[in-house]
Amino acid sequence: MSQLPFAAVARVLRSRAWLLAVVCLSGCALGLPPTEVTPQLSTHWQAPLPHQGQLVQLRDWWKAQSDALLLDLLDAAQDASPSVAQAAARLQSARANQAAARSTLLPRLDGTVSASRGQTQPLSPAATSASVGLQAAWEVDMVGANRVANDAANAQVQSGQAQWHDARVAVAAEVANGYFAWRACTRLASIADRDAVSRQETARLTDLLMHAGVARAGDLALAQASAADSRAHQSQQRAQCDVALKGLVALTAWEEPALRQRLASVGHTPPDLPAFSLSEIPAQTISQRPDVFAAERDVVVASAAVGSAQAQQWPRLTLSGSIGGLHYSAMGAESDLTTWSLGPLGLTLPVFDAGQRAANVDLAQANYAQSVVAYRAKVRGAVREVEEALVNLQSAQSRSADAGLAFAGYAQAFEGSRQRYAQGMASLVELEETRRAALAAESALAALQLDHQRAWVALYRAAGGGWDAQAARSTVVPPVALVAP
Repeated sequence: MSQLPFAAVARVLRSRAWLLAVVCLSGCALGLPPTEVTPQLSTHWQAPLPHQGQLVQLRDWWKAQSDALLLDLLDAAQDASPSVAQAAARLQSARANQAAARSTLLPRLDGTVSASRGQTQPLSPAATSASVGLQAAWEVDMVGANRVANDAANAQVQSGQAQWHDARVAVAAEVANGYFAWRACTRLASIADRDAVSRQETARLTDLLMHAGVARAGDLALAQASAADSRAHQSQQRAQCDVALKGLVALTAWEEPALRQRLASVGHTPPDLPAFSLSEIPAQTISQRPDVFAAERDVVVASAAVGSAQAQQWPRLTLSGSIGGLHYSAMGAESDLTTWSLGPLGLTLPVFDAGQRAANVDLAQANYAQSVVAYRAKVRGAVREVEEALVNLQSAQSRSADAGLAFAGYAQAFEGSRQRYAQGMASLVELEETRRAALAAESALAALQLDHQRAWVALYRAAGGGWDAQAARSTVVPPVALVAP
């Protein structure tokens, strides 16, 4: 193999020096719209921040609850969730697109190998030939279109990572709400059970009092009706608990008997959720929202689309070349040849397209404007969600003490009426009124505690679930496994 005539290559390059100058001068031709949009945010939250109890990091909030069953349910739901699997698939698709975009910045190189044997002319001997070579092709990024496309692909990967985490946070919040709702439902069912037993006992005492001539027949009918009503409510409450359990089965893909066995060991007392810290500056909290970050990356992608559309209005330059070796053998004689070529050097100039390229630029700019509007709307929505969660949390905390006092007072009043009724010193109407008041107060207390838990979960969801935006900008999370169909 002889050496390449590099002097000839240099002459070719010098003859194209004017074209290379055009490449250098046109590198800054694209005018991209801004990739960063600054939303207008308040300097502080309008609702009060929770700063009571044990403060923990947002990402460690689930572990701080010290509920092993809840953690198992969260892990199972992550593996079974179709939304998480879809987000993982979109992330892998974005990574593949990123690799394809990165490849356009470098030349393409292909290898060729061929061999043949045959007789090319009559009465001539058979000949054997073999060749090996490399072929290269490169589209010179004259106006930076390929670089812009690569930046857009990187933004899509970052957006995919954020959306994957957002799906995981949403599933965790849904499972936690379902789990807390089931615990509250079982507590209400326990209240309904005790109420049914109490009303049945009242009906029995009323029957004895009527036979003793102390109570009237109407009192017995009222007591029996009240007992029947409590049994109906008891059955309805149990059905609601079964519905809540089946919701957990659907979220976690656990077998229902196994889940029932695990839930049987859980008490009715609601857990005390620890408080997590939250920045007083809305911009810092909102920046930790993966959906807001994804919307911000969509602005970057839309800006790159404008650049790609503009690039179609500029010339395109392609350069190709090849190098190879040929071995020829015939009648015992052998020869080696070296082949090479540089070119063609092609320049494609857009001449006439009836306004299609200009229309594509206008379309890309319109899509960019929509992305900016969507991003700002996403920021406003995120602020609203945090504010609402803070208000609901503050409301639940402020009402908890009064609700506890109300329940204790009504329970004491009902116990006094029950004892007086058993002694014939109180009417059945008085007993039922105090019973209803005590039942309503205890049910309201259980519902308030559930609202308090849901407010914490909503705040966890609204604050981004412990996602780190800075890490997402600089690092790439490992590929996630897809759930088998």
